Amino acid sequence: MQTRVRGRTDGQHGVAVRLETVGKVYGRGDGEVVALRELSLEFGTGSFTAVMGPSGSGKSTFLHCAAGLVKPSSGRVLVGGTELAGLDEVRLTKLRRDRIGFVFQSFNLLPALTVLQNIELPLQLAGRRPNRKQLLAVVERVGLSGRLDHLPGQLSGGQQQRVAIARALVTRPAVVFADEPTGALDTRTAAAVLGLLRESVDAGGQTLVMVTHDPVAASWADRVVFLADGRFVGELHRPSAEAVAARMTRLGAWEDEDAARSGGVR
Repeated sequence: MQTRVRGRTDGQHGVAVRLETVGKVYGRGDGEVVALRELSLEFGTGSFTAVMGPSGSGKSTFLHCAAGLVKPSSGRVLVGGTELAGLDEVRLTKLRRDRIGFVFQSFNLLPALTVLQNIELPLQLAGRRPNRKQLLAVVERVGLSGRLDHLPGQLSGGQQQRVAIARALVTRPAVVFADEPTGALDTRTAAAVLGLLRESVDAGGQTLVMVTHDPVAASWADRVVFLADGRFVGELHRPSAEAVAARMTRLGAWEDEDAARSGGVR
């Protein structure tokens, strides 16, 4: 059984990401959909936070707004003290490239590139020469030292996700956002990937924000934040999988009651 060593739940050196009364609305008139409702959250530097909620609760929209991929309709998002709304597209792209890493459920590897080329890609796009020592250190951390010349199609799903994690870490970003990173993996492989993400926080000092639907995956985090109907509705610290599952069950019941009170189905 793996031992999980959690860092401080409040972060080690201040706030890495802050959302201040963030709202996001899609469409207009009868087609308007409110995805986020005055959402305010902070994520401490060097912390691991899981974000959970029922389907349609705003998890993906939150993640995209926090990572600077989607512009909020209202409110402010700050990464490392820099307000994203104050940046033009060139500076926003540079901030995302230099200070933010992203891990996707679907890996998003380029099939014609080797493992090494996929990992180096963010550095090349930034016009930065890879530091061989740092690059090999990341590769060793994710256990891919013997696979650098392989193509993604020659790897298992777990190995492909390790490549995606290495790619996210290679620029040494201040914060890593992960969108259902274990959703496509079997239980054993998922545990190995979660252990690797946990290590990136404890040993690498990264701030990790992970959207997940899995209570077991969430139990690896320092804190679990719950969203429902685009709102913050609670959190757990140092959670067990059982406690997370119980809270999610209550959230589902709350959403059903809230929809009934509002006379509609969301």
